[in-house]
Amino acid sequence: MARKLDDMLERLGKTTSLCDLQKTVFDLRDAYEVEHLVYHSVKSSGAQWAALTYAPEWVDTYVAENFQTIDPVVLSCFRGFRPIDWKTLDWSGRPARTLLGEGLANGLGNQGVSLPIRGPSGQFALFTVNHKTGDDSWGRFIRQNMHDLLLAAHYINERALALEGEGHVPHQSLSPRETDALTLLAAGRSRAQAAERLKISEHTLRVYIESARFKLGALNTTHAVASALSRGLIGL
Repeated sequence: MARKLDDMLERLGKTTSLCDLQKTVFDLRDAYEVEHLVYHSVKSSGAQWAALTYAPEWVDTYVAENFQTIDPVVLSCFRGFRPIDWKTLDWSGRPARTLLGEGLANGLGNQGVSLPIRGPSGQFALFTVNHKTGDDSWGRFIRQNMHDLLLAAHYINERALALEGEGHVPHQSLSPRETDALTLLAAGRSRAQAAERLKISEHTLRVYIESARFKLGALNTTHAVASALSRGLIGL
């Protein structure tokens, strides 16, 4: 795992307030040298909290114009689970074009990727990375950093919920093999590499991963790794 992600995870683990978490989001933006980074959480009760680097003027405009109701990024992420590259969305309608034009005028970059996160009790969050660059450069950035960004997104969500007193209920203990499997994946190993290191088949590895995911209440493998890291169940 990249040193900058190690540093970020360590810093996140030391946050004791939402103010600290907000500062960490700015630090993460600077570490990855991108224009903007956003974490926005909405609970089933409607309560919201965000840590973001957008200009306050743009945030005020977005809220005042109720842009979330027509934002292709929000609508697409709310319907699915996979990361959404903004360039793959339909911006042809007038409301979407207006939103995009005003965003660019207020300092947004032309590239973006947003990761939907679903937490306990109907909580929904978005983690967004935004930048000004060409398509080729952006493609390289995403290929090189998507694993880090997925882990960061879920880790920040876990930390925000914990600081608000709404983290997951106590979990069952992970077995030694489940711990080993998640540790290797967190270190950037592929499933094939992890299975080879543990001297087991990929099928057996999958059983351990799925068992750990169930115990942690995670939606997917990346979420399980982030949850295990945030709770100190695995280390790097």
